[in-house]
Amino acid sequence: MTDVARPAHADVPHPARTEPARQARLVTLGQNQYGKAENRVVRITRDGATHHIKDLNVSVALSGDMDEVHLSGSNANVLPTDTTKNTVFAFAKEHGVASAEQFGIHLARHFVTSQESIHSARVRVEEYSWERIAAPGADARADAPRHSFVRSGQETRLTQITYDGTSWEVVSGLKDLTVLNSTDSEFWGYVKDKYTTLPEAYDRILATEVSGRWRFAWSDDEREMPDWEESYRQVRAHLLQAFAETYSLSLQQTLYEMGSRIIEHRAEIDEVRFSLPNKHHFLVDLEPFGLKNDNEVYLAADRPYGLIEATVLRDGCEPRIPVDLSNL
Repeated sequence: MTDVARPAHADVPHPARTEPARQARLVTLGQNQYGKAENRVVRITRDGATHHIKDLNVSVALSGDMDEVHLSGSNANVLPTDTTKNTVFAFAKEHGVASAEQFGIHLARHFVTSQESIHSARVRVEEYSWERIAAPGADARADAPRHSFVRSGQETRLTQITYDGTSWEVVSGLKDLTVLNSTDSEFWGYVKDKYTTLPEAYDRILATEVSGRWRFAWSDDEREMPDWEESYRQVRAHLLQAFAETYSLSLQQTLYEMGSRIIEHRAEIDEVRFSLPNKHHFLVDLEPFGLKNDNEVYLAADRPYGLIEATVLRDGCEPRIPVDLSNL
């Protein structure tokens, strides 16, 4: 490969970098970060004939002493985003992927502790779940192949790791988990004005697509980490159980019960936030066809939809999960 010569002007200061030009601009640089977004990494672990799969989408954002790259174009403190990409793939080999949270913690710690110019790292991970396709009679044969998978479920597991060299913040969650109760839901007694046309409902379908985040109490290396995999399974189970068991007079009530059950049953969680679109199901008028619709046939309307959002906190804790979950 032919060496690429440095351009003749590489060491010559650019006029725009001079101090007088900078002083003439009445602006100030605010918060900034950079990194490599959406690194798609699949890690296969081979245990003989049995394989295990972790399918991740990893985004890294770094911040620190980065003023000069914005003000003068100097890259002296910049770790290339291509390097962050390579690190993600190398760590998948070196550390494996025990959980989305643990993988994010390894990455965040590395970036902050290995580069003097980097003061804070944020790692976001989406995990896509797969379930094994069982071959006929495979359970009876120890040597049966166990390496085929099918994408399972609709939801995507999420986590965001933030580390500043001293303290950690771990916010995990899920999105696109669609749930439905075909009864045990009402909606009546609400405010009515001249624009209200919605009839009161005393037996309705309640459906939503759960987008939820929960913040862990763990924040420093002196404390024992939660079991990230077990915590996710339990939190998911509790929110589903609360949805199923709540006789709902409003989606707001159901949301609160879901968050409360998580806080009450999982000591490692201090805060839960949900964003729940109300996936409306309207009874279809079948009278023109001489048919009675006894809560049997519905129109599933995808939009517009009511959007219910709220945070549920452990007593004494302050809210830290952003109100807008679209960027978390």
